[in-house]
Amino acid sequence: MKKSLYIITLAALALLVTSCNTSKFTKGEQYAKLYEEKPVTLLVMPPINKTTNVGAKELLFTSVSEPLIEAGYYVIPPMMAMQVFRNESAYDSEMFFDMPLGKFKEYFGADAVVFPIIDKWGKFLTTVQTTITYVVKSTTTNEVLFERTCELTLDKTYTTKGGLIETFSTIAANAVEAVFTEQIEAARMANEQIFKDFPVGKYHPRYMMDMNDKAQIKLVRIAINR
Repeated sequence: MKKSLYIITLAALALLVTSCNTSKFTKGEQYAKLYEEKPVTLLVMPPINKTTNVGAKELLFTSVSEPLIEAGYYVIPPMMAMQVFRNESAYDSEMFFDMPLGKFKEYFGADAVVFPIIDKWGKFLTTVQTTITYVVKSTTTNEVLFERTCELTLDKTYTTKGGLIETFSTIAANAVEAVFTEQIEAARMANEQIFKDFPVGKYHPRYMMDMNDKAQIKLVRIAINR
């Protein structure tokens, strides 16, 4: 009886979270400018890092393109773009966020620029916390086509069958090896949550067919235990 009640409670909570994540708008209404401009080629900028974690910028940059490609867009190869940014002393995206973006259309052929913004990125014991925002801006009009934030907490508690000394030694060994892996995992999860609401692009079979889908709220909070 208790087990059945627990399962029913979990199902009710899942339904509540789903409903709370739903906006009152359709995607066509919430992202009207994106549907109007129909960008095909996206350029991902180096993340704007507002934290003290100096490694966060490069770790996040490696994980951005995949969900955008899966959504049906052509993404300028990140490593090629990064090399150009470094050669042109354009590694700090903050310089370009409020400036005209037409030069990126001329140089890269990009229809829109993706600005990743890291507000929180850290690990305390077994918990990884990230807060990431993505702002997609047009290279033609400079207008914001898409903006969404994810606050994600990933709890990965270590367990072993050994004694106290073995447990501490295992945690110490694993922590050094796993810290970057776990932060990348958290970033990918956040990316997935954010871009699941991104209208699909030209190379997706549902292109221009998702306008009437219910849009999600622009701030999603999620906690995951592994």
